[in-house]
Amino acid sequence: MGDELAGSPKDRFLTVYGRKPVLEALGDPDLRVDKVILADTARGPAAAEIQRAAKAAGVPVQRASAHRVKVLAGNGKQDQGVLADVVAPRMRALAAALDDRRPPARLLLLDGITTPANVGMILRTATAAGLSGVIVPRRGVAALDPMVVKSSAGVAFRAPMLRCGSAREAAEMLVEAGYSLYALGASASTSIFDVELPQRSAFVLGGETEGVGEAVAELVTEWVSIPMPGDVESLNVSAAAAVLSFELVRRGVS
Repeated sequence: MGDELAGSPKDRFLTVYGRKPVLEALGDPDLRVDKVILADTARGPAAAEIQRAAKAAGVPVQRASAHRVKVLAGNGKQDQGVLADVVAPRMRALAAALDDRRPPARLLLLDGITTPANVGMILRTATAAGLSGVIVPRRGVAALDPMVVKSSAGVAFRAPMLRCGSAREAAEMLVEAGYSLYALGASASTSIFDVELPQRSAFVLGGETEGVGEAVAELVTEWVSIPMPGDVESLNVSAAAAVLSFELVRRGVS
């Protein structure tokens, strides 16, 4: 548990890649960039501009092979030979959050949401609603890349993200920590507006096509639904997250 509580660099930084996103991060006075990594093949005016911007911001620039930059960016085509690690001050390991003297009362758990736009919009909504944690597993969910940041309109940098290996791992940790686990399902008879919530609750948001995975479903305390009297089967997961987040705002506990 000690290593998990300490977290890894991936639990502290959001990595952005590409010349324009890196320059925007360096030029934003509200962001703290830990370092810039520039491919050793990057030369010319574009590389010089990044180096000048990093120097002005007091950010160290490291050189690495083009292959190494691609590996670190997790993107084979659009890194343009440069990436930056941006400090996300509210991102940390889930284990650390659960070990707090006063752990978060309400959490969202993303399970199998692979569209970056949905992840970004959920982070934006949850942050706007003042929720104290969105669990974003490292596996099975869209990587926290520039598409997520863009979809969140930049809010992802300061969103309360909690990291762990997988959604199943998160669910097990939550149950062990005394949380009740709720999952959204269209056929559930209990409405999200009527369900009685205990002091610690976590809400699972399933993937765009498969919904909540079987591994997590096994640990769900209760399934709840969003009432939809209109002739629509389901909502986009980011829209459902918005309804849920602001229902929690209405209840006054985040």
